[in-house]
Amino acid sequence: MSTVNGQPHPEGVFSLLDTDLYKLTMHRAVRQWFPDVPVKYRFTNRTPHMQLNRRAFRWLQKQDYLQYLKAFKLRPDEHVKVDFNPESEHGGDDVFGELWVTVEGLWVETILYEVPLLALISEAYFKFVDTDWTRDGQTENAKQKGLKLIENGCVFSEFGSRRRRDYETHQLVVQGLVAAQKASETNNADWRGKFSGTSNVHMAMRFGVAPIGTVAHEWFMGIAALTDNYADANETALQYWTGTFGRGVLSIALTDTFGTPAFLRSFSRPAPKSGTIGTEREGSDPTYAEIFTGVRQDSGDPMEYIGIIKDFYTKQGISEKKTIVFSDALNVDKCIQYKDATDTVGLTPSFGVGTFLTNDFVHASEKGKKSVPLNIVIKLSEAQGRAAIKLSDDRGKNTGADELVRRIKQEVRYEEKAWVGGDEAHRWDK
Repeated sequence: MSTVNGQPHPEGVFSLLDTDLYKLTMHRAVRQWFPDVPVKYRFTNRTPHMQLNRRAFRWLQKQDYLQYLKAFKLRPDEHVKVDFNPESEHGGDDVFGELWVTVEGLWVETILYEVPLLALISEAYFKFVDTDWTRDGQTENAKQKGLKLIENGCVFSEFGSRRRRDYETHQLVVQGLVAAQKASETNNADWRGKFSGTSNVHMAMRFGVAPIGTVAHEWFMGIAALTDNYADANETALQYWTGTFGRGVLSIALTDTFGTPAFLRSFSRPAPKSGTIGTEREGSDPTYAEIFTGVRQDSGDPMEYIGIIKDFYTKQGISEKKTIVFSDALNVDKCIQYKDATDTVGLTPSFGVGTFLTNDFVHASEKGKKSVPLNIVIKLSEAQGRAAIKLSDDRGKNTGADELVRRIKQEVRYEEKAWVGGDEAHRWDK
């Protein structure tokens, strides 16, 4: 355990609730419908020039949380494999190398590993590789960011669990955001923005704010791989989701798993009644677009996305004011820009701000030089023995074998796009 000014700070992950809400909601749905499905996950470092050293790898292997999980019902010794491929066999603990992480087992038993593993990997990097930083000012920085967002009318949540600097930073940030909300309520009653909560269930419980989240790409990827029917995968995933939770519950739809155009074709179809799967639907039944509160934008050009979603709802004859939740590499200025654009077309904007809050640092020894976060993910790679892929609205976020990706792009009539803001290797360099 590290210390600052002689006071201990917790390291790593030590609570099963230290995860994002959508992992728990998906876990509930997987347990209901797919309890016996085997899956595999694979780790990807989208910043390959930023590697761990052997010392970081050894710390990662010894984390108390992994030992805690062994005493719980999760079994990382069976499910999780972590390997280190050093650039050289010489150099001891300081030698750098590629980190390999795979997770394999029943979906219901492995779905909860992603967030804590990513948080631990990020913490290991900044504990042993990039160490030229301090937590000084993190609470105040978060408070000022929160105040600016609230002042400009932005309703936002904290989404930074997976790529946070460490646990202590995460709690300092949420503390600052809570302070911003309290200050706005006390001094600025006319401000229309709000800090609405956090995706992290443990932090929500600790600070008395709402846990926020619905569903991730994993849900759509897994069902597509299981059915091997990508043309209908979005609709099938939506059907199972509403069958689990009911109409209008946990109803922000993630649109970009196989490209937003393919998703919107499914979103316009009639939705089944709550709790039903595979039943015939009447043409008079409301569509998914009608029963869902809104959609989430997580890749591609957000400004273009706003126009696409507005046109879609207009063509569907939906006059109810729907929501767009933006969650892709946000900062304060982007939130304000997207809010104004969304307001202009008559939709409701909301924001899930992640890495900009929980991993925003400069080097201690060189004023103004950014301590760049890792861009790391763990994605479903296989379900029931079939490969899983993700396309997204930006080809820089595509995952999966090239041949399968090409085939699925044809099946779902995927529109190839590259966004100037989508450089995954240098997303947070500036």
